[in-house]
Amino acid sequence: MIQSKKLAIRWGIIIASLIIVSAILWNTYQFFQRYKEEERRKMEIIAAAYESFNNPDLDADMNLVNQVLNGNHDIPMILTDETGVISIYRHLDSIKALENTFLEKQLAIMKAQNEPLLFQFGDTKQYIYYKDSKTLTNLKYYPLALILILVLFSVVIYLFTKTNKIAAQNQLWTGMARETAHQIGTPLSSLLGWIAILRDDDEKSYIADEIEKDVQRLEVIAGRFSKIGSKTPLKTLNIVTLAKNSFDYLESRSSKKIDFSFTSESDRIEAPANSELFGWVIENLVKNAIDTMQGKGAIKLAISQNKQQVVLKITDTGKGIAKNLFNQIFEPGYTTKKRGWGIGLSLSKRIVENFHHGKIYVQQSELGKGTTFCVKIPKDLQ
Repeated sequence: MIQSKKLAIRWGIIIASLIIVSAILWNTYQFFQRYKEEERRKMEIIAAAYESFNNPDLDADMNLVNQVLNGNHDIPMILTDETGVISIYRHLDSIKALENTFLEKQLAIMKAQNEPLLFQFGDTKQYIYYKDSKTLTNLKYYPLALILILVLFSVVIYLFTKTNKIAAQNQLWTGMARETAHQIGTPLSSLLGWIAILRDDDEKSYIADEIEKDVQRLEVIAGRFSKIGSKTPLKTLNIVTLAKNSFDYLESRSSKKIDFSFTSESDRIEAPANSELFGWVIENLVKNAIDTMQGKGAIKLAISQNKQQVVLKITDTGKGIAKNLFNQIFEPGYTTKKRGWGIGLSLSKRIVENFHHGKIYVQQSELGKGTTFCVKIPKDLQ
């Protein structure tokens, strides 16, 4: 209910903003048209003043005419005869006017903007061409500035809404993860009791050993979920051992038609990591490879290092990934499976980048031949 009210308020603000900006744009357009008409009337008066010089009465007072002609302080204009020869120009850059083509370019602009004004001077026709004043030009671009402000305002609201949505989703995932860890803890306690009973029977002790391995695995999984959304300390660990344990566990519980291969350039390669979370990344990538091969093929995990990073590469012989999906597969909810939530690779990306300050990406893939995922984590966080 509260969320719905907040959403209604946001949409109310957006609609009100659109109405206000639209009203301002309309009023600006109306003002622009009125101002343009006023400039037109001013130029008509100037044309009439020029034509009054045809008055044969030498005793007529020409002061008013001169005042009209000198009253134009901001509208650029050019006066030509009927053949197009320029005789007078006003309010144009006098230095640039010395250039050969400057006045012709200005005349072309004026012809495009406004209809010329015709008046008779003696036996010849004269034309006054003019363009919008600086004030009118600035007013013309004012609506564009308002539209830009509206667009920026809309983008800010969109990003704010999206950020809030992502934050709400993160809170939901965190809550689900911790609740899952809590729920797993109850049957684990019971299973540990049954294991103790099975161990009392020598004939079934081997069953207890196998069940205990899975129970320990469940404890690890519960520990992983409990760490989602919490500050997770990193310790210097042997990444080779950590990766090998996860790799071997999945190999023992996978199809025998899959060839598992593990290589490392050294038995000990250390880096700051969290064993539960980083092991989760390995498992997600290996499980993803197993699924894409549909129970038959080859998986190779290779570990190497350089001065700054530990590099893990997981290669499969599965169906491959199209290049345009290299980034999309890491988005929450993306999956090609009929069952599943599509959070494995997204979660792996978050663990590698947010918790371990590393990088995970598809190094290469070819449809029908397989894929190589690459994970890099720094050897030193300082």
